[in-house]
Amino acid sequence: MAAKEDLLFGKIAVKNKLADEAQVRKCLALLEKSGVGGLGKLLLEKGIISASDYQRITAHVKQVAEKSDKPAEDAASEEGSSEDAKAEAKPVSGGKGPPPSGPGVTVEELAGMDFSHLAGKSIDDYLIEARKVGASDFHFQVDSAPFMRLHGQVVYLKHPVLSAEDTASKIDEIFNDFERETFAEKNDLDFCYVRDHGRYRASALKQRKGMDAIFRIIPTEIPTLSDLHLPDILADFTEYRQGIVLITGPAGSGKTATMTALLDIVNQQQNDHIVTVEDPIEYILPSRKCNVNQRHVEIHTETYASALRSAMRSDPDYICVGEMRDLDTVAMAITAAETGHLVFGTLHTTNATRSIDRIIDVFPPKEQEQIRAMVSESIRGVVSQQLLPRQDGLGREPVLEIMFATPAVANMIRERKTFQLQSVLQTGAKMGMCTMDDSILELLKKKIITKETAWFFSENKDRFI
Repeated sequence: MAAKEDLLFGKIAVKNKLADEAQVRKCLALLEKSGVGGLGKLLLEKGIISASDYQRITAHVKQVAEKSDKPAEDAASEEGSSEDAKAEAKPVSGGKGPPPSGPGVTVEELAGMDFSHLAGKSIDDYLIEARKVGASDFHFQVDSAPFMRLHGQVVYLKHPVLSAEDTASKIDEIFNDFERETFAEKNDLDFCYVRDHGRYRASALKQRKGMDAIFRIIPTEIPTLSDLHLPDILADFTEYRQGIVLITGPAGSGKTATMTALLDIVNQQQNDHIVTVEDPIEYILPSRKCNVNQRHVEIHTETYASALRSAMRSDPDYICVGEMRDLDTVAMAITAAETGHLVFGTLHTTNATRSIDRIIDVFPPKEQEQIRAMVSESIRGVVSQQLLPRQDGLGREPVLEIMFATPAVANMIRERKTFQLQSVLQTGAKMGMCTMDDSILELLKKKIITKETAWFFSENKDRFI
């Protein structure tokens, strides 16, 4: 009779399409005859599953065995149906939080996995593993073991240190001719890396020790607000026909995913024209009800500003600006908002007040009064977000500061009183507004995050002492 753990291992492997039922049954029969080892080791020895799959499933089986007395069939049915072997969702003590988005692999589990079998293989093999465990970024760096960023934390892999020759040869393999020429000329390159296993926002650079490459892993599916654990009130920003909506936050806080989710709502509900300008294009938006044009800066257009100038002549209804990084881009975005388009743009700021001030301060002092008046009339709202680590170790949860444009907001911007915007957010809860600290407090009350995390990410730390 097969052990409970072997049955569970087999169920997980089959459900996640790592092995078929015939292979599992055959291996179980061999196990009953020999009586040694386990199903996982046998599947690994026969090359049916990889070493990382074996480690991941073994860890999950151990968790289920420790925490549950359910029959193996019931426990396996709770596993996710994606291509990855997902962890059983760990309960949040004292409260019920949202389930983790993506594979339930913790930082500790990833740190314990052995990836030395990948040494000498192509970068694609590493990226496939990074996608399986739910990492957000993968780093292929000289004089270091490869490492991933999981749930906001850097995790060095159990893997030999990479030499300059290792990184140079493997990175050169993924370049096309244009990218190879550009890198040789500039010694750094931002590009989109596309393979059957997915899309990646990639950056290659040369440093004193050799060549490095960093890959942001882009999910294969266009996210929804629900997938991102974001409130439905954000969909209201898609109902405007003119103006500018700012989506802000530090690097890696999910700004692009949020903006893509909003654009996809427009794409499914409106019969309009959407133009996006990105560097590089991350999510591919297929034309559904809308006609969608996506442009990659330096590939399809010279700069953000030139692309925006061209976009305004192409009869758009919605314009997405991947990053409002300089004076020309901000000026063109405001002009587009004032001339009858709804513009979505991102900024690296941490709250609504700083976002408005950043837009205005990018202009020379003599122009700021005019720009202040223009922004007060065209701003439709600001969404500032951060991602906070969950206390169960299974990912991160978004916290938001949401501001909708009201006459009071417009007046404060016009009168140089943006420092008073926080009071508007506190009194605008019925409209769906909230401050960052209120959003953090909500997660703390639900016991999704720890008190230490709440204090670290808050603005007014006295509230969380």
